[in-house]
Amino acid sequence: MTGYTYEQAGVSIAAGNALVRAIAPLARSTRRPGADAELGGFGGFFDLKAAGFEDPLLVAANDGVGTKLKLAIEWHRHAGVGIDLVAMCANDLVVQGAEPLFFLDYYATGKLDAGVTEQVVASIAEGCKLAGCALIGGETAEMPGMYADGDYDLAGFCVGAVERTQVLTGERIGAGDVILGLASSGVHSNGYSLVRRLAVDKGWKLERPSPIDQDHLLIDLLLAPTRIYVRSLLPLVRGGRIKGLAHVTGGGLLENIPRVLPREAHAVVDADAWEQPRLMAFLQAQGAIEPEEFARTFNCGVGMAVMVGEDDADAVMGALTAAGETVFRIGRVEAGLRGCTVRGSAGTWSARADWTARHDA
Repeated sequence: MTGYTYEQAGVSIAAGNALVRAIAPLARSTRRPGADAELGGFGGFFDLKAAGFEDPLLVAANDGVGTKLKLAIEWHRHAGVGIDLVAMCANDLVVQGAEPLFFLDYYATGKLDAGVTEQVVASIAEGCKLAGCALIGGETAEMPGMYADGDYDLAGFCVGAVERTQVLTGERIGAGDVILGLASSGVHSNGYSLVRRLAVDKGWKLERPSPIDQDHLLIDLLLAPTRIYVRSLLPLVRGGRIKGLAHVTGGGLLENIPRVLPREAHAVVDADAWEQPRLMAFLQAQGAIEPEEFARTFNCGVGMAVMVGEDDADAVMGALTAAGETVFRIGRVEAGLRGCTVRGSAGTWSARADWTARHDA
């Protein structure tokens, strides 16, 4: 009787080992002070002292890419999803004032495809470089029977640090403060269950030039990676110029901005203050989505909200613009119940009349 092997059950140890060797240079390319980014051990080390911290607090975040990943798999666009994975974690750290230090990924599939996996890990490494953190380890799981052919899933884990005296708590935010918005690079990584539903119901030809930009395929616009704001924001955070930050993810503007406000502060956002991106206008028109629903589902063209004092607003806008960001002055903080109100005029976001959307936290 011939003995059973793990490979007969669908798992190739040799292929897994070969993959680790192939992606090791990608990890090494993300080296930074405090981490040598070598793979292969049982855990990854990070030296906070070597990174220059004196009295740090550690901050951790984890996230995935959501159903955007399904579109990437279906259309064989794997080269950007790793940036999304890092962005969703690293942007959540910087809103606490933390510098992302190191990242670990979890990649699970039914059958390893070395070419696909290397593309994904290469994009994770690219995201780490954009965020300034080291890819120090991860897990690649081959699990026959758990996933349909060609499917895979991703999860990311990022740890950052912030000096105890520089933590962003939102406590300094108060009435009269200005809310700035940093432009998003697209839909980012939220709202894709609705995007995919629209694509099916409306019969979008994703492989054709986009109706809003003939130079790009619609699928490529939809899969544009999430913007990573860490390098632009950290110097201003450390300089004490920023009072609070809100990463605009699931829940949109309405539900994310209140997460960083003190109890007696209410954000009022003027939807007339920036031009709705053409991709956002396309999504809204295709779904006949009401402004309130839109403001709690998508980022509406703003990927990060920045709360600053009135006296600092112009200087912060200038610094962020110089760092490569597109910046809008989108609203103010008022006294009131913690929450957010988004207002727009007739015609803004395709509204037939003046409109108001409100969320109290």
